[in-house]
Amino acid sequence: MELLQVITIQELRQLLDEQFSSYKLNTEIVSIDKAAGRYLAVDTASAVTVPSFRRSTKDGYALRSVDVSGASETLPAFLKLLGEVRMGYPAEVEIKPGETVYVPTGGMVPDGADAVVMIEYVEKLTDDEISIYRPAAARENVIAVGDDIQSGALVLKKGKRLKAADLGVLTSIGLTEVEVFMQPLVSVLSTGDEITGPGEDVRLGQIRDINTYTIAAAAEELGCRVINRMVVADDEKLLRESLVKCHDESDLVLLSGGSSVGVKDYSQKVIASLGEPGVLCHGIAFKPGKPTIVANAGGKPVIGLPGHPVSALMVFSIVGEHLINLMNGATQRIESWVEAVLTENVNGAPGREAWQMV
Repeated sequence: MELLQVITIQELRQLLDEQFSSYKLNTEIVSIDKAAGRYLAVDTASAVTVPSFRRSTKDGYALRSVDVSGASETLPAFLKLLGEVRMGYPAEVEIKPGETVYVPTGGMVPDGADAVVMIEYVEKLTDDEISIYRPAAARENVIAVGDDIQSGALVLKKGKRLKAADLGVLTSIGLTEVEVFMQPLVSVLSTGDEITGPGEDVRLGQIRDINTYTIAAAAEELGCRVINRMVVADDEKLLRESLVKCHDESDLVLLSGGSSVGVKDYSQKVIASLGEPGVLCHGIAFKPGKPTIVANAGGKPVIGLPGHPVSALMVFSIVGEHLINLMNGATQRIESWVEAVLTENVNGAPGREAWQMV
C-alpha cells in the first residue's frame, strides 16, 4: 500500500498562499441593506466628517465650564436660561458668560458652550433661570466635530467581511451602495456506496449523508453560495463526470471521502485529471484529517476532505476557510489559544499536530 507523504499545517497554508493568492473573484455593487456578510472589494474612505457638528451625549444644559467652576450643593451657580435646542435643528444661539440652553441627547451644542451638565445636577428655578450644583470640565458630555470619523479617513479596508456595525459606519458617511466581491461559487460532493439520504431508510452497512450538509453549511457561513450538492457512488466514471461538472461551474470544489489510499479511493486519480498543475499534496501532518488532498486544477482549488464528518469539518476550517479568505482578500483568522485542563485522556498522534473538538 502506498504511504501518504505528509506536510505540516504551516507548509500547507504557505502552499495555498503560493498557488491561490492571485485568484480573485469578480466584484459587484450592492445596496447597503444587502451587504451584510459580504466582503468589501475596495478600501473605503469617508468623504465627510462625522459628526459634522458638536453633539451632546446627555440630556442637559450647554454652558461655559468656567461659569460653573466650584459649583456645589451649598454654593450653586446661577445661569440665565435662553431656551432649548430642538433635535434635528441647528442651535441658533451663542452662549455668552452666565448663559445656558437646554440640549437633548444628540442635540447640537451651540457656539460659546464647551460643556453639558446633566439635568440631574440642575434645578430649574424659573422659565429663564437655573441653578447648577456641580462643576463641569471642558468638553464634558460633548462629542467634538470629527470625533467619530475625519473626512478623508480610511474607515474600512478591502477584504473586510461586513458586519452590522460596519454597515452603520457606511451609512453614517452617506453611502447607499458598496462594492463587494462576488460570492464564491462552491460545489460539495460526498462519495461512498454506503451513503444514503437523511430521510431514507438505512440498511445494515449504510450511513446517512452528513458531510454534504455540514460542509455546505460551513461554506455558506463564510459567505459562499453553494450551487451543487451531490452524493456520488464509489464509481470512477461517475465521480469523474460529477467532478468535471462541478469544476466547470464553481470557484471551489469540496469533495469528502475517497481521499485515502484504499482500493476504491479514486479521488486523487480523478482530481489529478481535472487540470494542471494537479494534486499539490496528499496528506497533512494533522489529526484528524491526514488523508487530505489539495489540488490546483487549471487555476481552481479542489479539496479532497476525509470522509469522517468531524475530520471533514476540522480540515475545512484549516483549508477551506483559508482559501475563501484568499479569494476575498480577507485577513486570515488567527487562532486564539487558552490553557485548559483535560477531563479525560486524549490520544495524540506521533509526528502530527493533533486537534480535538471540545
